[in-house]
Amino acid sequence: MKFISWNIDSLNAALTSDSARAVLSREVLKTIAEEEADVIAIQETKLSTTGPSKKHIEAMETYFSGYHMEWVSSEPPAKKGYAGTMVLYKEDMQAKTIAPKIGAPDTMDSEGRILVVDFGTFYFVNVYTPNAGDGLKRLSQRQEWDRCYATYLSQLDQEKPVIACGDFNVAHTEIDLANPTSNHQSAGFTDEERAGFTNLLSKGFVDTFRYVHGDVKNVYSWWAQRVKTSKINNSGWRIDYFLISDRIKEKITRSEMIDSGERQDHGPILLEIQKI
Repeated sequence: MKFISWNIDSLNAALTSDSARAVLSREVLKTIAEEEADVIAIQETKLSTTGPSKKHIEAMETYFSGYHMEWVSSEPPAKKGYAGTMVLYKEDMQAKTIAPKIGAPDTMDSEGRILVVDFGTFYFVNVYTPNAGDGLKRLSQRQEWDRCYATYLSQLDQEKPVIACGDFNVAHTEIDLANPTSNHQSAGFTDEERAGFTNLLSKGFVDTFRYVHGDVKNVYSWWAQRVKTSKINNSGWRIDYFLISDRIKEKITRSEMIDSGERQDHGPILLEIQKI
């Protein structure tokens, strides 16, 4: 089975804008479509509460014909057009979709950050983890989110194996970003966030990329848009992951990044496993 995850940073912009960035985003969508994955997870859709418009759906179908499309969007009291997640899966797959509330702080449970698809033999979980924010102003809430999410994932794992993916907004170890020394007080690399991810893995989950590739360096999934040379210089972070239940880790056959060309920000990631 093949899975792909990508933080698109606005599905609407990618599908309807004529900007240079949107053109690059559509090239990434083409690249993803060519993989013919069984399941595709998308984060940060930034859609309205009612989800994709008819125009959005028609545009997505030009890339992903033959897929079911499920989504959850931000809703009041959360901000409009914020966060949001989507999952596409092949039409011949039987599934049930869940948009859970995990007891997260502030409006996080209303921001469309988690979409779970029950495929019968396993749970597939798409997550867009909250950022700690400028000046780490949301760090304490982020820590609470991490605890809630780890508990929720562990509960799912008690029922059946879990494949969890998405933008986790944390570089777990120093080899997961190009410049660790200068970033220990940066959102996504604080001791608190890294400890939260360690706690999640301790619940019985495996970082599939590290399981396959060990301590390989200089492989990242995100490059800052604000720094024009970040991708050229490969000054990136690995903050997007596929995690799976420890008991099925032997089924992993591939876990890697997908080339996103010139586009900065997030690149897609890929997981292949034997059928569960």
